[in-house]
Amino acid sequence: MKTLSSCTRRTLLALAAGWLAHGPLHAAEFPEISWDDLAPADWDPMASLKGIGNYPDSDPRAQKLYDRMRELWDTAPTVASMAGRSVRLPGYLVPLDEAKDGIREFLLVPYFGACIHTPPPPANQIVHVRSQTAIKGLRTMDAVWVNGTLQLERSKTDMGASGYTMIASQVQPYKGKPR
Repeated sequence: MKTLSSCTRRTLLALAAGWLAHGPLHAAEFPEISWDDLAPADWDPMASLKGIGNYPDSDPRAQKLYDRMRELWDTAPTVASMAGRSVRLPGYLVPLDEAKDGIREFLLVPYFGACIHTPPPPANQIVHVRSQTAIKGLRTMDAVWVNGTLQLERSKTDMGASGYTMIASQVQPYKGKPR
């Protein structure tokens, strides 16, 4: 049986306390953010790779360059002020835990094909999402809106490394911006 980290337990308790005090959380309580908000403004994912040659895939230097990029992107810096924020974020769903009753765990990524094709995005552009209830009717790479509370917690999966985790209070198919 998996145990929840203390950060995840705190998030769940905060969500439960808010629901008990105020009823179900509404969209207005989840301000929309963009993927740019999850990366420090001065961070350039390509800065340390500038000036490096362009090698064919068969060249051993290409694999070394890819390994260096992966190391940098898997440790990409996060934005401290995002910790504990309730947010609404659009993205694409990459299931990690699918069962007959639905999806309970997935990566949320900013563009179609991310984490399915290599390389995955930098860690500050991947959110590891957990849902207490199974999400039904969604598939790999479906566009969704996710409401939940962000935490600065890194996780590594076969599909990519994430710099953020989120306990989802709501996952909906993407139908454009809410009005």
